[in-house]
This record gives sequence, structure tokens and C-alpha cells, in this order.
Amino acid sequence: MSRAIVVRALSEDLSTLALETREVRTPGPGEVRVRLRAASVNFPDILMVQGKYQHKPDLPFTPGMEGAGDVVAVGDGVAGFKPGDKVIVSRLGCFSDEIVVPAQMVYLLPAPFDYAQGAGFPAAYLTAYVALVRRGQLQRDETLLVHGAAGGVGLAAVDVGKLLGAHVIATASSAEKQAFLASYGADHVLPPSGFRDLVKELTGGRGADVIYDPVGGDVFDESVRCIAFDGRLLVVGFTSGRIPSVSANMPLIKGFSVVGVRAGEYGRQFPEKGRENIRAIHAFASEGKLRPHVCAEFPLSETRAAMAMLQERRAIGKVVVRM
Repeated sequence: MSRAIVVRALSEDLSTLALETREVRTPGPGEVRVRLRAASVNFPDILMVQGKYQHKPDLPFTPGMEGAGDVVAVGDGVAGFKPGDKVIVSRLGCFSDEIVVPAQMVYLLPAPFDYAQGAGFPAAYLTAYVALVRRGQLQRDETLLVHGAAGGVGLAAVDVGKLLGAHVIATASSAEKQAFLASYGADHVLPPSGFRDLVKELTGGRGADVIYDPVGGDVFDESVRCIAFDGRLLVVGFTSGRIPSVSANMPLIKGFSVVGVRAGEYGRQFPEKGRENIRAIHAFASEGKLRPHVCAEFPLSETRAAMAMLQERRAIGKVVVRM
């Protein structure tokens, strides 16, 4: 028997999360059964429980979009995995002791990572890579402005931006988060409001070449005022709760692009490029060039508390549920 968090009804306050036991089936052809050791908490998990995410899984469902653990069995036709392998799983349902998934959604755990780092790696770093490399075309020595930089996807963007040779300006809401970002390698750290003039000053009046925005709302509005000519404003999400808009004359006059980022959909639309993206971030990870930061771990029975930590903006990096 396996334990799993199950949602049988949607709820704004996450009160319908329940720990249940269930049987886990034998893997079929092309499938892998994994004993999960850790699973990462992401904002889409919260939104799914609230019924606000674009993907609305049928009830009942188990949240958790990514995890890490050990292969315990493989189905017919599976090559590249065997029982005992340490792996990452990218599939809804990871808030569970065990999971059966298609083999193409399983990846070997990079040697430098523990289970918690592996669980917090795929979504954040794939988003950062697709945003900065594929959509933003970030170049060495360009200035990258990262909003919400202490969060999981923001911190991954700082990490990838530095790896690509960019000059990184990060914004964060508290002194604790700002101090962490400075220690993590951001070249400059600013508050999440009133940053317009500071960005202009730091860039000699030019503005940021690429802006990575998972926040939206007022942050997006102010970003429009400090982006460079030929800049790329990357729309990653709206954790502020407000979806902003921009008058078409602003991109025209200032010569910048507003670029949407959906890493998963990018891979579905361009499968070969999607595979290249995954290979790229795993290669960087295996070489020790990426540093997922896990700030807190909770037992599976306290998944609601783990999600609340993310929802209340208290996390720095990733929050993980341990099995």
C-alpha cells in the first residue's frame, strides 16, 4: 500500500487535501514504478486545488508535479532504467509514496543532487532555460532583470542567467531574501517596487535587455518603464494575482518585445527542441553548474503546510515534501 495526498473537492483554503492509502499497480509496457523520496511544491499545485489553473485535472487527483526517488520496477520494453536507479519524475501525482509513470517522464538523477534537489529541479530550471535561451535569446554581458528572484522559478533564472554570462539584477520583497540573493551571486539586488530608476542608473540609462517576470501586476507595469530598446520582456506568470496589460504604443515607441513563456507547451509544440532543452539542463546539472536551493522540507502528512509556505511568500527557493 502507498500513501498519497488526494483532492476530492476543490477548495480555496486547501482544506480538502487528505492523506489516503491506496494500492499501486504493476507497471505496464513502457512504464516505470518509482518509490518517491521527495516531491517539490509549485504554485500550479496550489492553483489546481483551488480550481484556478489552466489544466484542471479530473477529481479526485493527487497534486505534485515533480519528484525524485528510486526505480522499483519497470514494464516491458523499458530501456535505460532498472530497479535501484535514482531518478527524477515529471508527472502530476508526485505527492505520493509511489507512482507509476511512462518511462519518457523519468530521468536519471544528476549525480551532484540529493532527492530534495532533484525534486525541485525540472520545472523551475526548464522554465528558466526556455525563457532565457529559447524565448529571450539572452546574450553574454547583457543585463537580465529577474523579478520574484527568491522564488523557485526566479532563483533558477538567476542561476541560469549567471551561467550564461549575464549581468543579473534581482528583485525580492524582504531583507532576508535580498541578502540571500546577494550571497547567491546576483550582481545587484533591488526591492520589488521603485526599481525603475535604479535599473536605469545601473545600466547607464539604457535599461534591462531581458526582464524575467513571474509576478505580473505592478511589477510588469514598472518593468515596461525600464526595459532597453530591443529588450525582451518575458511573461512567465502572475503570482501577484493581477494579469497586467500594455498599450501597444509602448512596445512600438520603446522597441521592445513582450514574449510569453510556457516551457511545457514549448516542448509539445517543438518536440525535438523540447528534448534538447531537457538534455541541456541535465548536462549543466551533471557538471555541477546548477544549484537548486531547498529552503524547507515537510513530511507528506504536512503537505498543506508546505503549500501554505509557498502561498504566503515565505519560501526562498524550493519547498519540498519528504516521503
